[in-house]
Amino acid sequence: MLENLQATTTLHNGVKMPWLGLGVFKVEDGEEVISSVKSAIKNGYKSIDTAAIYRNEEGVGQAIKESGIARDELFVTSKLWNGDQGYQSTIKAFETSLNKLGLDYLDLYLIHWPAPAVGNYKESWKAMEELYKQGKIRAIGVSNFKEHHLEDLISDADIKPMVNQVEFHPNFAQKDLHNFCKQQGIQLEAWSPLKQGQLLDDQTLIKLAEKYGKSTAQIIIRWVLQKEVIVIPKSTKEHRIIANADVFDFELTAEDIKVIDGLDTNQRAFADPDEMNKV
Repeated sequence: MLENLQATTTLHNGVKMPWLGLGVFKVEDGEEVISSVKSAIKNGYKSIDTAAIYRNEEGVGQAIKESGIARDELFVTSKLWNGDQGYQSTIKAFETSLNKLGLDYLDLYLIHWPAPAVGNYKESWKAMEELYKQGKIRAIGVSNFKEHHLEDLISDADIKPMVNQVEFHPNFAQKDLHNFCKQQGIQLEAWSPLKQGQLLDDQTLIKLAEKYGKSTAQIIIRWVLQKEVIVIPKSTKEHRIIANADVFDFELTAEDIKVIDGLDTNQRAFADPDEMNKV
């Protein structure tokens, strides 16, 4: 059983990545994101996940600086936006993110969406491989890639993605994609594990929460972890940031895992990666 918030998984290149981190999607730059990130770090979080399109990298960087924690104790992720895909534009976008964060390197850099209509994710990947070889990124990966996107990318890649960050929650567990990633040695990571709060009132999850003396959010986060999927719940409130990480003192039974598995409708709540082409 995972023992604490500092527990890590080892990516296929040997880099250790925390199982649980803080996501900052839709967290406003400035005081809100600075406060959220500092609260997370103060309470033991080691992983922070942002993106260029979130427009809060500067605040994340400021929070890291103000936290006083050693850089090598943190795992910082950012993502390349669709409009920046392409070889030279990826390198430029990466340097912009790095400067905004005020860091010398990133722990993980992801292609945010395959954006098939943009058609440049392979060129972006070549640039990311180069940045990785230069030591500017410790691990490289993708986000929202389906199996066919991964197969296409891998066919021309020198380096396989280490991570695929996707929509993943009890209503959409992506079993086929999860199995494919396992076979390829690609670590799956869940964004929006609580389905932006839509699952918190689910009666099945409420009953399980009562059984374990936990909240529905904690039940969901624990379920994701027991699926061997990294999870990055978002919150701006310190008490929720603390609660989201209070999932290491219990374990769901195999029977209860199956009960939650039964909530899978195989329907996305958010954008389909084949259709998400915003730039």
